[in-house]
Amino acid sequence: MQEQRRRFTMPHTYVLIGMMLVIVTILTYLVPAGVYERTVDPVLNRTMVIADSFKYVKATPVSILKMFQSIVEGLISTADIIFFIFFAYGYINMLISLGAFYGALGTVIKKFNGKETLIFPIFMIIFGICGSTFGLYEETYGLLPAFMGISIALGYDALVGGAAVIVGTATGFAAATLNPFTIGIAQGIAEVPIGSGLGFRVIIFLVFQITAVAYVMLYARKVKLHPEKSIVKDVKFNLSNGMTREELEKLPFTGKHKLIMGLFLITIGVLVYGTTHFGWYLNELSTLFFVMMLVTGLIGGYNLSQISQHFITSASDVLFGAFAVGVARALTIVMEDGQIIDTIINYMSTILATLPKSIAAIGMIVVQNLINFFIPSGSGQAATSMPIMSSLSDAIGLTRQTAVLAFQFGDGFSNLFWPTSSATICGLMGLPINKWYRFITP
Repeated sequence: MQEQRRRFTMPHTYVLIGMMLVIVTILTYLVPAGVYERTVDPVLNRTMVIADSFKYVKATPVSILKMFQSIVEGLISTADIIFFIFFAYGYINMLISLGAFYGALGTVIKKFNGKETLIFPIFMIIFGICGSTFGLYEETYGLLPAFMGISIALGYDALVGGAAVIVGTATGFAAATLNPFTIGIAQGIAEVPIGSGLGFRVIIFLVFQITAVAYVMLYARKVKLHPEKSIVKDVKFNLSNGMTREELEKLPFTGKHKLIMGLFLITIGVLVYGTTHFGWYLNELSTLFFVMMLVTGLIGGYNLSQISQHFITSASDVLFGAFAVGVARALTIVMEDGQIIDTIINYMSTILATLPKSIAAIGMIVVQNLINFFIPSGSGQAATSMPIMSSLSDAIGLTRQTAVLAFQFGDGFSNLFWPTSSATICGLMGLPINKWYRFITP
């Protein structure tokens, strides 16, 4: 029996998502199909659900063939994310290939000599503030390889660097002090003053961000003292070139390297400016990383053929993770085709209406977390659930601000967990999703 237990291995990431896909496909046969009526709000310029408009419709269960087809459709519908992963990693990997990244890394480590443990807490707080104020989230994905490399060089594992970026950003995004894409839309729909409750949300941000930093750094300390306790000790990351900290500190950081890394910092600045002032998203960011990969390669001495080969090699390194994003999207496609998302939301809101106020407030958070599985988009979730939840809060005697707060927490934190969101994170890190769950679930 013990021998059998030792032989048990967690299924592949694709298998885990596939099992979930089978479950939601079965649900399209068990859950009645239903829809809410929707209208375009002229002020917010968004398609909104009309509260109390739910009605059952003819069932449209998803066939086995359609279930498999949803995987293909998922890959097609997430093409922007998949190619963003390719180009973002291609650019960062160019920095690595030319020696600029590790040369800069060795210099940074020397500068922080004796204070290396401050690197990740400082950046987690910076990422959290950016996520909380102007909705930074996917834009940090391009930084994952860099921070994973720094983490390895400091004697941690790659997961620490990845978590510093993702957990730091996601925690701030969930606290949403001024996030226009979540709290702004939700308060507009709930018809409460935009920006109201800011002081309370600042306190929330501080408490959550401190907790997130402590959690990541406690894990970092554990794996540094006891490497055998690393969750990812058996995962081969493409970023790790096996260099020790001492070897990194001896690497050259030439004038050409400084120029390349200077362009990297400029690229991040352009990224932030473009997303905040021009509304850039994945297509524009992919273009930015693609152009910078070309420019950096030419500065580093590569010809166009070498740059092309470099991109093919880099894309193959992250193919597993990039495709996981499309496979995960199939879950949403099946639920949409089966028309069960609105039915499930209606069930949840009906149950909440029967609960005492104090329990209903907690229930709203639970419901919003569950809704985030079906509707991963924060703004999309706000447009779907807030008209229902704000009306429900009136009916059961809760403030609309409470409904907004429940949405805010439910949308933000479960992005770290549900496969419809975390598949992208794991894909960028080259991390099996079960390893991520072991780390993030507590």
